[in-house]
Order: sequence, then C-alpha cells, then structure tokens
Amino acid sequence: MPDSRSTVAILGASDDRSKYGNKAVRAYRDQGWEVFPIHPTLTEVEGMPAFPDLDAVPVDRLDRVSFYVPPRIGLKLIDAVARKPVGEVWLNPGSESPELAARAEALGLNVIQACSILDIGQQPGRY
Repeated sequence: MPDSRSTVAILGASDDRSKYGNKAVRAYRDQGWEVFPIHPTLTEVEGMPAFPDLDAVPVDRLDRVSFYVPPRIGLKLIDAVARKPVGEVWLNPGSESPELAARAEALGLNVIQACSILDIGQQPGRY
C-alpha cells in the first residue's frame, strides 16, 4: 500500500526558527505530513531537503500549498501552483491580498485565507 501521508509545500520556508515559514515546517512535520520546504536559495530546512521552487518538488500532486511570503512574491508564484494539482492553497496572515486571492481563484485554485498551522491543530506560539 502506498504511503498515505498528506503532502504540503511551504512557500517561504525559512531556516530562521522565529519565522512562521519555519514554524509551519515544524508544525506540519510534527503532525505527520510529508513536508516540502520551498526557498530559492536554501538546500535544507529543519533537516529536510528544500526545493528552489514548486516545479522541483518530486511529487505529482500536493494536498496543500501554504504561503508564507509577501503578496507581491505570492503573485509571482501562484501560476506555478496552478501547474501542479493541489488540493488547497492556504494564504496565511501577511501573505494574503485581494489581488492574490482573485488571481488564485481565477486559476481555479481552492483558496483558504487563514492560519494553516492552527488548521492542523497546532499553536504557532508553541514553536
């Protein structure tokens, strides 16, 4: 039977443990998700391989993509999200904008504007 762990890409993953892009990597990992940190220059985040962009992630489909980048960066990344089958796109506080949400919805993405760490039952302050 194939591995049935849920998959998540963290756009804006960070090696700075005080940033939400790092807290999210640890929270999802702790909940048993298969985590794909995305950062253009890092090769590793919290001991996991990091990927320069979504196209480099070695899976055909993602259950979730969670944004931890400013809206202006998110607008540059959203078309790449639409190229890969994705169940949900989470625009976390600080990453959302009306323009980004509208573009994601126009691309047919299932957009949720909320804290994805809280959604998986974790408290960001714990990290």
